[in-house]
Amino acid sequence: MKLTDLQPLEKWIELEDAIHHRSGMRASVYDIDGVGITGQSQHANDLCPAIRATGKGQTYICAVAHQNMAAMSQNGRSPVIEECDAGMVKIVVPIFAGDTFIGAAGGCGVLMEDGEIDAFMINKTTGLPEDEIAELAKSVGAITRQKAEELAAFIAGEVDRLTASYQR
Repeated sequence: MKLTDLQPLEKWIELEDAIHHRSGMRASVYDIDGVGITGQSQHANDLCPAIRATGKGQTYICAVAHQNMAAMSQNGRSPVIEECDAGMVKIVVPIFAGDTFIGAAGGCGVLMEDGEIDAFMINKTTGLPEDEIAELAKSVGAITRQKAEELAAFIAGEVDRLTASYQR
């Protein structure tokens, strides 16, 4: 079963738009392989697209964070709020149709209010110069733990609504 078997693509796009509007985060709905299904990309800041534009950044920072957090959310059947290796918050909410895991929804690209960008790690992984990373990092917003938890609950509620007809 695929996400578009549950709801048309437009409904998943509406969810991404709602997440982005509420948080400013880059919102995505992913299939079970970790591939975004909507083709949208509303980055939360200027640093993330620079990281993602490097093959190693996409592979070793973004994809690894998603894979690990999606597995955690799938196994726990609950939202996960963690930081990626670059230091930014990522929220992942699992999507189930009955007992079948079919994807995840969430957002990324802001700092926890007391967090910081790991410019050294980004530099070593991507080759981006640290001074460029520091300049791009100025565009990264922040979120409180409470707001992140509220956003995760909102996403989970929307996912439940979108999958309600398939829950047993």
